[in-house]
Amino acid sequence: MIKMGFVRLKIREFADERGWSLKEVSERSGVNYKTVVSYVRRDRMAMVDLTAVQKLARAFGVSIEELVEILEE
Repeated sequence: MIKMGFVRLKIREFADERGWSLKEVSERSGVNYKTVVSYVRRDRMAMVDLTAVQKLARAFGVSIEELVEILEE
């Protein structure tokens, strides 16, 4: 049996540290604004777009591992 896990993206934390709005995060990363907002609003997700996660991590200057928080079931 494959066990599914959940993740949370630490977008709000990294944006706040840099003084960026979510609109700015979207513009700097190239990730659609609605996608950024949906990721921020959800505290646990079973699936994320890895291309978007990579773009967000690159915009923040962090690794994917730093951006993604793995949540225990």
